[in-house]
Amino acid sequence: MSNYRVQNPATGQVLETFPEATDAEIESTVTAAHSTYLTWKDTDIQERAGIVRRAAEIFRERKDELAKAISVEMGKSYAESVDEVEFAADIIDYYGVHGPTLATDYQIPSTIPGTARIEALPIGALLGVMPWNFPYYQVARFAAPNLVLGNTIMLKHADICGRSALLIEEIFRAAGVPEGGYSHLFAGHDQIASMIADSRVQGVSLTGSERAGAIIGAQAGQNLKKAVLELGGIDPMVVLDADDVAAVAREAWEFRTYNAGQVCNSNKRLIVMDDIYDDFVAELVKLGTGLTPGDPMNLGEGEYVPLSSRAAAETVDAQVKKAVSEGARVLVGGQLGEGPAAYYAPTVLVDVPRDSESYGEEIFGPVATVYRVSSDEEALELANDCALGLGGSVFSTDEARADRVAARLEVGMTHVNTIAAEAAEIPFGGVKRSGFGREMGPIGMGEFVNKRLHFIAK
Repeated sequence: MSNYRVQNPATGQVLETFPEATDAEIESTVTAAHSTYLTWKDTDIQERAGIVRRAAEIFRERKDELAKAISVEMGKSYAESVDEVEFAADIIDYYGVHGPTLATDYQIPSTIPGTARIEALPIGALLGVMPWNFPYYQVARFAAPNLVLGNTIMLKHADICGRSALLIEEIFRAAGVPEGGYSHLFAGHDQIASMIADSRVQGVSLTGSERAGAIIGAQAGQNLKKAVLELGGIDPMVVLDADDVAAVAREAWEFRTYNAGQVCNSNKRLIVMDDIYDDFVAELVKLGTGLTPGDPMNLGEGEYVPLSSRAAAETVDAQVKKAVSEGARVLVGGQLGEGPAAYYAPTVLVDVPRDSESYGEEIFGPVATVYRVSSDEEALELANDCALGLGGSVFSTDEARADRVAARLEVGMTHVNTIAAEAAEIPFGGVKRSGFGREMGPIGMGEFVNKRLHFIAK
């Protein structure tokens, strides 16, 4: 039985279901993706880019429809849903405009008489396995650059994102991407494995959990396929000092509770210097006090949205309770709402013991976990004491001081005096157990490319 559905997390009601693809449908999709690649790769890159730009225009034209779809699917507030649609459109448009320049050939010096040129060529049909927390943004950053390059896309979305997944496919088709150029799949795990093993599929990109990344990475490696894995994060936000402690705390709270805390590169560990710790935590508690569940489609002041599913909310609740049993304290929030809805109150958690299991766990929900430190070295040691390494940030009125600390963070993305710099041209990805490879920017544009040497002897 298929698990693909639209289930409103504000109510728990299942509104729509989708049948899982048959093996014959999977075979047909792979065949079409490979066949279309053979002509799409030879289509002029400017023509491909123009089609991608048109997709961005349609995203903007259908902004309200697209935003409402994901607000119902995974509980994002309507305002945040609109923000996501606009950001996805910006990303798609960026590669429609700048993609051809990022994919240009270039010469390299050679000691052998002749001309050595590196060419940027597409590699074939690609498989994307995407998560539910940003249904449009995640797809945009994978699909747009690769369509411009001349690759074709097969997209397996999260099981709760069936409606938005079909809308994305519809938009790319309406923009002019040929049939087989972009296809959505209601695929099962075994079907995904068979696709990765198929010789016509040349690469796979996954954004998801460590567990999913280990499975997909192993399958890709076994079949000698290129893979990009963007996995979890327990990103540190180190606050060394501040002229306005409350303002920095508000920035930390707003980013940590954005999208109900369901953000890979959210500031999940707040590492705060001892002399400002009490004021910082007091502001977090103030911001988390008196909040009530709200309607994602019409969110009012002082209200919060549900998590993506009841299971997600129960997981966060269990993680917080486990941390408390190990010695942590909840200062505000920490309440799981009644089912079948998926509400969990935004929470401030302190005193998590460093020798506990909870210390190394990612909480994918609106929980601000705060640690007290007394020196830059202690802050840095705590920040790097983590198996994951997605992003991190350092705040200080002394930019040089913050920069010195940030330069030593063991992560894929470092930031000074901002939690996360995110734009279409900014590469995204991590190190350690946060995965490998990059999406977006010139680095991301080059992941699924045949960087072929072309040498002409003299």
